[in-house]
Amino acid sequence: MKKTLIVAACLFAFAGMAQAQDTPNSATDNGGWTGSGEFGFASARGNSRTENVNAKLGLNQENEYWKNNFFLNGMRSKGEVTVVDESGATVDRFTTTANRYDAGASVGYKLDPRSYIVGAARYEHDDFGSNLWQGIVSLGYGYIALKNERTELSFEIGPGYKRYRPANTTVLVNNETVEVRQPTESEVVGRGLINFKYRLTDNTAFEDTLLVEAGSKNKYYQNDAGLSVSMTRKLALKLGFQVRYNSDTQPGTQSTDTLTTTNLVYNF
Repeated sequence: MKKTLIVAACLFAFAGMAQAQDTPNSATDNGGWTGSGEFGFASARGNSRTENVNAKLGLNQENEYWKNNFFLNGMRSKGEVTVVDESGATVDRFTTTANRYDAGASVGYKLDPRSYIVGAARYEHDDFGSNLWQGIVSLGYGYIALKNERTELSFEIGPGYKRYRPANTTVLVNNETVEVRQPTESEVVGRGLINFKYRLTDNTAFEDTLLVEAGSKNKYYQNDAGLSVSMTRKLALKLGFQVRYNSDTQPGTQSTDTLTTTNLVYNF
């Protein structure tokens, strides 16, 4: 399933790029392509020791025929945690506390200047989340409700197929903790996406994206909000806040995760 989703995302990307070369450029000379890369790093030493790094890469295309999006994100953190070693003593260890990456693509073919048919694929892996991995492919309808120099609002909705593997659980067997692997789940879901962009000033912009993947077994919601301030035409600082929710969780894991980031952004 994981390989299928990655291959699907690659096919979406190649299809969009090929069409960008074959169709007239109505937006810009490069077929309407824009992109950005983000990077953030924080390190603390002394009374506490922590390291946090996150990176994002996004590619977007919009012209007369296509509305496409591709992304790749990663986040990893290390910190001091208190554990009990083999001898029964309590010690502090510097270990990984978060490790997550996700990738996805959506390819939209415009029926008219506002409406489009969209195919999307997304895969996520999280070593410390409620699901170890989850992936979805979907086909739906998109509509650009508002678009001008300052504001953009678009919607996407449609059915999809999702597979995911819940995080492992632990049980006590003969006074020893044993990790139990959970079976992979699959279901038909409804996918929805709302994307809102607003330029507050010439160098300040706000963006909020809400993703919904809802099925009978599990409901997944993700909201990404970001405020960016441009320093130059290419460089910007961005404050981001992400909320992720899974309704189906294992004992010992929480339904809601949040992530706050302060990143340096390079636009290309």
